[in-house]
Amino acid sequence: MMDYRLTPEDKERVKLLTIVSKKGFQDLNLDQLRKLQTLVEKKDYSHSKKAEKSKKKLLAKINVAIYEAEEGRQGI
Repeated sequence: MMDYRLTPEDKERVKLLTIVSKKGFQDLNLDQLRKLQTLVEKKDYSHSKKAEKSKKKLLAKINVAIYEAEEGRQGI
């Protein structure tokens, strides 16, 4: 039987992804977006091509959200 205990990082990643899935990236502040980016990058999905592809798409969306949050802060 596999060990399915979640690490604190897993719990935080799931929490942030739940917010994104329900409300979108605009409900996360810049620090939360950067933390989510780091947590998603660390997660190994190499066992599944489909999951790895989804991870890359998600990271691209997170990058856009970070860019928009940073640009918005500069008042352009």
